Amino acid sequence: MGYIAIVDYGAGNLMSVRNSLDFLGYESKVADKPDVLRQAAGVILPGVGAFPDAMDALTRSGLRDATVQAAKEKPFLGICLGMQLLFEQSDEVRPCKGLGLLSGRIGRIETALKLPQIGWNALEIVRPNAMTAGLQSGDHVYFVHSFMASPADEDDLAAVTDYGARVPAMVARGSLFGCQFHPEKSGDVGLAMLKNFAKLTEVGQ
Repeated sequence: MGYIAIVDYGAGNLMSVRNSLDFLGYESKVADKPDVLRQAAGVILPGVGAFPDAMDALTRSGLRDATVQAAKEKPFLGICLGMQLLFEQSDEVRPCKGLGLLSGRIGRIETALKLPQIGWNALEIVRPNAMTAGLQSGDHVYFVHSFMASPADEDDLAAVTDYGARVPAMVARGSLFGCQFHPEKSGDVGLAMLKNFAKLTEVGQ
């Protein structure tokens, strides 16, 4: 029986994610060492705060290389800032390189509405994938962010939301996924997505 690793680099809301996996009955481990990531059946990268701070923290933790390798080899989910870190570069605070797993960059949401976007908003699923199985456009999820991804490859865009602008809400390429919203705070819809992800890892309940 395997487990899902939750990357602990000092910049993520780990316990909400772990509590959700516990509720669903899936084994998880908080990963603060590379070996825990290497041995995991799947990996979740959470994140809160500013992009450069998170990248610095991930590098200092010694987990950066193992995180990149895990994202190339096994089911991998970035949540909120964790999704943004998957991209090549961000303009938040200062220009900063990301993990480079997806092409594109992070910039401030260009909207007349108040930032940060905080609250529930509807998903428009533009490219169904394994994590959106059983869901539909119009389902609501919970967002907290001021910056958004601009994928260079439109095929990486899985879902969007409307916040006075077309905001990428989810990206997917193979078994690599990113959610700008917080599935662990998105009620039954979010739990369904986490369950879909856990099924990909083949971690038993």
